[in-house]
Amino acid sequence: MTPLERVNSMKMPFAELKGVTFTEAERDRVVARMLVRPDLCTLGHTIHGGAIMALADSVGAAATVINLPDDAKGTTTIESKTNFIGGAREGATLVATATPVHRGRRTQVWQTRLETEDGKLVAVVTQTQMVLV
Repeated sequence: MTPLERVNSMKMPFAELKGVTFTEAERDRVVARMLVRPDLCTLGHTIHGGAIMALADSVGAAATVINLPDDAKGTTTIESKTNFIGGAREGATLVATATPVHRGRRTQVWQTRLETEDGKLVAVVTQTQMVLV
């Protein structure tokens, strides 16, 4: 099973609720897309910060899962920091790209860049995932 097939076979109900679609997955890079729908927006038809953070969390968690040691039982987020750079309007598609900062025995750290399809930077998220043993 390829890493992308593995990610797409995982049951991630909250990611499904948000409309997250994983399009690329390798050990060093996971990419997903999410349409900015009206129910993910705040005033002014702009994506809510929580929706941005939730997208990044889903992508970072998926990246961790395909990098877990064989004896691991799973992963959980233990820290996340978001720098909001710009907004994304309703109807736009966000592209979230996670790359590793650190992959250790007990923790992994991932940085996720969230951009609109035309390359406008919306946020940068750094999250730490605990490896559950």
